[in-house]
Amino acid sequence: MRLKRLISEFLPVLLFTTLGFLVMGYHPGLEDDGVYLTAVKADLNPALFPHNAEFFRLQLQATLFDGWMAHFVQWTGIPLAWAELGWQFVSLFLILWACDRIARQLFGDRRAQWAAVAMVAAMLTLPVAGTALNIADQHLHPRNLATALILLGISRILEGKRWHAVPLLILAFVLHPIMAALGISFCVFLTLALLEPVPFRLRALRDSLAAAVPLGWMFEPASPSWREALATRGYYFLYHWAWYEWLGALAPLFLFWLLSRVAQKHGETRLARFALAVFAYGAFQQIVAMIILTPAKLERLAPLQPMRYLQLVYIFMALAAGGLMGRFLLKTKVWRWAVYLLVFNGGMFLVQWELIDDGAHLELPTMVSSNPWLQAFAWIRQNTPADAYFALDPQYLSAPREDFHSFRALAERSQLSDADKDAAVVTQVPSLGPEWHLQQVAQAGWPHFQLGDFERLKAEFGVGWVLVSWPQPAGLACRWHNDALTVCRIP
Repeated sequence: MRLKRLISEFLPVLLFTTLGFLVMGYHPGLEDDGVYLTAVKADLNPALFPHNAEFFRLQLQATLFDGWMAHFVQWTGIPLAWAELGWQFVSLFLILWACDRIARQLFGDRRAQWAAVAMVAAMLTLPVAGTALNIADQHLHPRNLATALILLGISRILEGKRWHAVPLLILAFVLHPIMAALGISFCVFLTLALLEPVPFRLRALRDSLAAAVPLGWMFEPASPSWREALATRGYYFLYHWAWYEWLGALAPLFLFWLLSRVAQKHGETRLARFALAVFAYGAFQQIVAMIILTPAKLERLAPLQPMRYLQLVYIFMALAAGGLMGRFLLKTKVWRWAVYLLVFNGGMFLVQWELIDDGAHLELPTMVSSNPWLQAFAWIRQNTPADAYFALDPQYLSAPREDFHSFRALAERSQLSDADKDAAVVTQVPSLGPEWHLQQVAQAGWPHFQLGDFERLKAEFGVGWVLVSWPQPAGLACRWHNDALTVCRIP
């Protein structure tokens, strides 16, 4: 019986996890991992990052992720690169396993349940409206783990075991407080929707709002440097979103409202109640976001990114769409299933393949990269002192062929602040604003820097190394180069 259960429950989820992982790709050190992976490496080796460590350490004060990950590596002896890869796979498996548990409560037909899981697996990199989020990240992120825990909590509520959700949501909160707060809010709406009869009281809305109330420091006056950093985050500003981004936010809510009505009409009470919970949660969070992001006096709340409530909505949208397709379209036709899997997985794979200009779709620990930036980061990591302090183009993350790979996370060396990811950190930690602004001013005009400019950075900040375009400006003592970049010492 145990073997039969293993085969019937876990093996299909494992297969869909593998397929989803292959479709979405794997890119350690990408985007937000520039903060999280760097922090884990700093915990494992305190000699790293003697300069500007506050640009990743302070933001992580609200999560236990980096400390937990570092302890896992120390306890198990598994190299960090493999541990990160393993936990990424585990987090995706847990997301899909939770989706399977949810689908079982919403669809009685096993084919519909597997079609729902298959759709979520294919859509893991689906962009979530204008939030700068995908359903899941292509590297290990506490948001992936928190999402898995939230979905597991939701599945327990649907199974009538509400209190089982509490420890799962608490654990999600210590990993990613913002996403967990949104998850708690949805769980409140879901619990209300499952009651007999369904209550709609103002107190329920008030209690949900309490789950999203931020810390008091958010109400402190904003500094000019903080506003400068905030201006780099276009997706924070809801009222600047394009029409199609608004459509991506509001259309799913309408679809869940419609699904609730149709399911109720056909006697599908559990599906109707779930769709109603998604609609009520989305409508409430949308109103909260529009209030928070409108008046200037609440601008300090913008970094909470309230529109990221849509991540859960998009997961449920993929799950519901897949389940309905499995029930009404796919049925038992093998060729339909083959086309279904090929179209959605193949389409998402091609999109991800095109997004990475000059790198592998799967950046696995044993692979040697052909990307010139990753080659430079690897040489720096292996051939420069641990306390080396680098300057490089503050706009390097958006440079051609760079693909938003983090210097700190992959080169494992200190750097002057950049104009993109460090600006995002400043929006979360306003006290870093003045120092970030000072370093940005000092690096202004980087493409035209000559030896005197680099010597000024060395005198002002103590920078001893630079990563610049090849061939290098005259006067720099360079140790290595490829066809695009060179690593040099400042005399």
